[in-house]
Amino acid sequence: MLKNLAQLKYIVNFVLLTKPNLHVMIKKLLLLIFFLGSISFQAQNIVWKTSMDAAIAASNEESKPMLIFFTASNAPNNLQNEVFKTPDFAVWSRDNVILVKLDLSDINTSDGDKEQNIKLKNAFGVENLPEVCFASASVRKNKTTFQALGKIGYVPGGAKVWISESEAILHPTE
Repeated sequence: MLKNLAQLKYIVNFVLLTKPNLHVMIKKLLLLIFFLGSISFQAQNIVWKTSMDAAIAASNEESKPMLIFFTASNAPNNLQNEVFKTPDFAVWSRDNVILVKLDLSDINTSDGDKEQNIKLKNAFGVENLPEVCFASASVRKNKTTFQALGKIGYVPGGAKVWISESEAILHPTE
């Protein structure tokens, strides 16, 4: 590997010395590659919790509401593809919510968790999948109490429109 890097460095230096205009082009290309790489990394750097206990603990510890994403394998993918996989959503979610994904069709989910997830779906009034519910929760004497803040499904217009609608749910008086 070091030999290849040394060779690459030699070639780049040779090209830069013999073709001065190419130097500017290479700089621009490297900046573009770095920029696109950072966007791709940001979009893939989100972590969804699948355990409600862990999500509630994180929500309370970080003083952030939960974004509970109810989905199933047969649900449309437009919300995931047009919103959740974007850099805008990655940045917004990191700063504003605890991400929770409850896949109602996941065969690896225990029977107890499946039952809990269906109860939560019904308690939040989720009728169509996929759908997102914003909520906070408190635990007292081993009893969990949820406070629903609102819910939202797919909104045409991309991540910025969806985030704006979500902000209106999370901060209704602002």
